[in-house]
Amino acid sequence: MAGINLVSACLCGISCRYDGRSKPVDRFVRMLREGKCVPFCPEILGGLTTPREPAVLSGGDGFAVLDGTGRVILRDVQGDVTAEFLRGAELSVRYASALSPKSIYLKEKSPSCGIRCGVNMPGVAAAAFIRSGFRVEAAD
Repeated sequence: MAGINLVSACLCGISCRYDGRSKPVDRFVRMLREGKCVPFCPEILGGLTTPREPAVLSGGDGFAVLDGTGRVILRDVQGDVTAEFLRGAELSVRYASALSPKSIYLKEKSPSCGIRCGVNMPGVAAAAFIRSGFRVEAAD
C-alpha cells in the first residue's frame, strides 16, 4: 500500500464522532472512493462507542497523557477515558506502522486527533504519531 494516506474516518464521511456525526471533507471522501486513503478512528480503536460523551484533555496535551501526567476526562459527566484514548493511540500507531502511510491527515479540534487542540496542544493519537516519527497534517 505504498503511497497510501491515513485519514481520520470522520473526514471521510464515516459517522464515528462523539456526536454520532461525521465531518466530511470532499477531498478525503474522494480519496476514499478512489482507494487512495485508509480511514481510521483512534477513539473507536480504543473501544469507545458512537455516539459517546464528549471528552477533553486535562493536565496538559496529548504528550502529557502519553507520559502519564495528563488525563482524558468526559466533559459533561464524571468519567475518565484515558485508558481508551491511550489504547486507541497505540493501535493507531501500530496501524500506521503496518501501512507506512505517505501522510496522516487528522481532524482538528479533537482530544485524540487534533494537532493543535488548543494552543499547540496535540491530542493523544496526534502526539503518539508525532513521537513515532510520522508526518501528520491538520485536515479541516
